[in-house]
Amino acid sequence: AGIGVLTWLTFLLSDRPLGCSTAYAKTAGMVESAISRKNTEAMPYYRKVPPAIDWQWMIIIGILIGAFLSASLSGSFTVLVVPPVFAAVFGTDPGVRLLTALLGGILMGMGARWAGGCTSGHGISGTLQLSLASWVAAGCFFIGGILVAGLMYGFAFL
Repeated sequence: AGIGVLTWLTFLLSDRPLGCSTAYAKTAGMVESAISRKNTEAMPYYRKVPPAIDWQWMIIIGILIGAFLSASLSGSFTVLVVPPVFAAVFGTDPGVRLLTALLGGILMGMGARWAGGCTSGHGISGTLQLSLASWVAAGCFFIGGILVAGLMYGFAFL
């Protein structure tokens, strides 16, 4: 219910769908702009989506704060460099975990840009609008996630 109200308010106040993957692209644009403002301003993507801190960027901050509060209040907060499920399959080397997380994040970011939005953008806002592309994208997100988890950890969990 809360996400439904948030989605409705997002459309009402910003006339944009709820999602957060664009915030990562905007962050990359802010870093690029700090290095070479002229080149960043010349990029067609950043002319369409200006690199700036906005409400989508604040969603990321809210996700981090909310996750921390939830874990702290439930008493389950812990810092894990290598989670046990990952360690059982790939070992305890933090470098392997970091490289896997980095490559996974890059692929997720590329997929979100390629699909025109992230899982929350398509799965919540797009399906809410009965967008066929969003329903297909959301289905592909789930299928892809299941296949990758199966390849990484074995299909025994199915």
